Amino acid sequence: AEQSQSGFITTQGGKLLCSKIIHLIHNNNVKSQVSKVLNECELRMYKSVAFPAIGTGQAKQSPAKVADDMLDAIVEFASKRSVQYLKKIKIVIFQTNMLRDFYESMKKREYTDLSTTDSWISLFKSFFLGRKQPAEKKKPIILEKKVDLATFQICGESKKNVEATESWIKNFILKEQFENSISDELIENFGESQINTLAELQRKKHVTIQLENKLSPPCIKISGISRDVCFVSVEVQKMIQKIKDTEEERSKAELVYNLVEWRYLASNNSFVPFDKLTNMQLEDAKIAKKPHLTVKINKNNYKVDLNTLQASDDQGRTINIQRVPKNEGKL
Repeated sequence: AEQSQSGFITTQGGKLLCSKIIHLIHNNNVKSQVSKVLNECELRMYKSVAFPAIGTGQAKQSPAKVADDMLDAIVEFASKRSVQYLKKIKIVIFQTNMLRDFYESMKKREYTDLSTTDSWISLFKSFFLGRKQPAEKKKPIILEKKVDLATFQICGESKKNVEATESWIKNFILKEQFENSISDELIENFGESQINTLAELQRKKHVTIQLENKLSPPCIKISGISRDVCFVSVEVQKMIQKIKDTEEERSKAELVYNLVEWRYLASNNSFVPFDKLTNMQLEDAKIAKKPHLTVKINKNNYKVDLNTLQASDDQGRTINIQRVPKNEGKL
């Protein structure tokens, strides 16, 4: 064993599926302990590390506070530009009821307004869930420009009267005009469906919509008649919120999948895992102590009895269900 002056001891992995074990000396400062371990891993050029929910056992610390402290330490570490070696950080949660504390703690850090090029939450996700391969660049989507021309011909008894009328028309138009800008990182995720919706809003309403997707964060500028600008702005915010909700649900489903896997018995007598979204719904229903949940199996509706772990369709066919916790006995 290697005795360290930093509050931990490092030993060989033994029978566990890891090369080294870092034993922490008891300390109520969870954030400091996690930071020290992460820095040690980077110093030793380790590629991955797994933590339990430190301090939630015999130390009886609040799971919510531990989640905040651990994720604070991870986010701060991940935001360092000097990190080269440590690519994956896992938090292994044995008590399923703690999952929500960690998920809520992660959610609090999402979509924050940060001055750095990459948001901390993006960095955190890449370390916590593993770095993803660079996504294929999206084909630029261009919103068709809208030009509505109106021509006024003013006739009057004198040049002064014509100029006064022209000035009144200009002031009236300006008074009715309004511009609103909406900036959000999630605008970058707008696809063909969202662009078509924007184009339809632009056609139906007295507005011009500009999509500035080269800015950081991307921006949508809406200009036109005040009431229509307000209406379109609300619709754009709804589109952004829908994408945000989808991403949050996907992130939560990924976290749940790292903890537990729900399966159903297929026709070849082997158990097949549910998709990650259904997996999360089943686990949420179990935590909420719901007796039943309807899911899709092979495109058919099945009612799952969460007590007997059996699923039945409206034809009376029954399929066995399995719940398999992950990460038990290994870090």
